[in-house]
Amino acid sequence: MSDFAADYVNESIEILRSVDLASVDRVAAGLAAVRERRGRLFVLGVGGSAAHASHAVNDFRKLCGIEAYAPTDNVSELTARTNDEGWDTAFTGWLEVSRLGEDDAVLVLSVGGGDAERNVSANLVRALALAADVGATVFGIVGRDGGATARASDSVVLIPPLFVDRVTPHTEGLCAVVWHLLVSHPALQISPTKWERVERSTDAP
Repeated sequence: MSDFAADYVNESIEILRSVDLASVDRVAAGLAAVRERRGRLFVLGVGGSAAHASHAVNDFRKLCGIEAYAPTDNVSELTARTNDEGWDTAFTGWLEVSRLGEDDAVLVLSVGGGDAERNVSANLVRALALAADVGATVFGIVGRDGGATARASDSVVLIPPLFVDRVTPHTEGLCAVVWHLLVSHPALQISPTKWERVERSTDAP
């Protein structure tokens, strides 16, 4: 078990070192531009990535001053749309009511990024198509080859799939590292985090 833990940590370090850091800066600059034009950010994720979306929305709002939302936070509407119209259109229906427009942006958090041909994460694929139709900016933090998200994105961070037996846990785990990097990025963060603020006030003479 200790060998597995060491291997997993070493794999994570190797993957992080392989991330294109310039792509992170491009996403940060793009998100800052969304804020500058007073656009909104819609964070989309399924499964574990839905939990990331909820957490990321909090930080983009509180730390970065970006008006942000996640459709999966509204369980009642999400399940009603899934029950009545189907899972594939659950995100597009939500985004249409929110009047997704050209000043807004979509950020997709996903292991595979969606694949229309294989019918994988069709709700993400359809959301990407809607974003393209209305001229919204698209960002992504994805693994594998990035799928539909990588192809549709204006800027995307790819978490390299270096270890094929653990693509999902590494992508989901390191996705959190990347979006925490973004909300801490000097191009985006405008409000201090609680503990850093407390430490500075404690250390003050």
